Amino acid sequence: MESKNPVFSRSRQQSAGWAGPTPSPSQLQNMYDAPSYAQPTRPAYRTMTLDDVVVRGFLTLGALVAAAAAAWVLNVPPGLAIGAAVVALILGLIASFTQSTNPALILGYAVAEGVFLGKISSVFEGMISGIVLQAVLGTAFAFGAVLTVYSLRIIRVTPKLVKFGIAAAIAAVGLVLVNLVLGFFVDGGLGLRTDSPIGWAFSIVMILIGCFFLLLDFDSIEQGVRQGAPEKFAWQCAFGLTLSLVWIYLEVLRFVSYFTSSD
Repeated sequence: MESKNPVFSRSRQQSAGWAGPTPSPSQLQNMYDAPSYAQPTRPAYRTMTLDDVVVRGFLTLGALVAAAAAAWVLNVPPGLAIGAAVVALILGLIASFTQSTNPALILGYAVAEGVFLGKISSVFEGMISGIVLQAVLGTAFAFGAVLTVYSLRIIRVTPKLVKFGIAAAIAAVGLVLVNLVLGFFVDGGLGLRTDSPIGWAFSIVMILIGCFFLLLDFDSIEQGVRQGAPEKFAWQCAFGLTLSLVWIYLEVLRFVSYFTSSD
């Protein structure tokens, strides 16, 4: 029954002009029987959480510490430790440049790096008693300090900061290589790794670069959780944290050795 109300009549005319003819009951039935394209779909993967990063971080660091302790107790020969360092370097480069989330690759890096760290730590401990504990505490302090600075947003990770930090890291690694090569011809090379004011300053710079990488790791974790990264990305985050902590530990170990008398 057609309404005589001009408002309803006008509305019906406008509706027909905007949306076209009204679908028939059979068309409506076919619409609901068709595949549910409009139904919400579940994500193809579980997104990463902070707990995922914590668990994988403990697994990676646990593998590293266990391998280091075994290498220390077994007193592995220097040749084996150097070989493990080469393996760790190769696996680390693969994991870094391919952004791999393969647990076997990352845990393999942790074990190889742990063997090298266990041997070099035992050597330093043999020369200076208690230096390993000091280096571990120093690394833990650096981790806590950077985490606090990041959490309080005292330093924000910006593209400009990233470019500056990466440039500084590349320059530092380049200087280390030059110093190593010159060391074959001149005693001490550039003096970057000697017990001198230059060596002290360079070690501080290297520790700060390691802290910068930690800052990037924290930002990567936060962005990954916020943007819904896949759960497996937690392995890459754990690898980044381990890499940064190893860097800081080795530099703190060297720096402490400059100011600690051997027995």
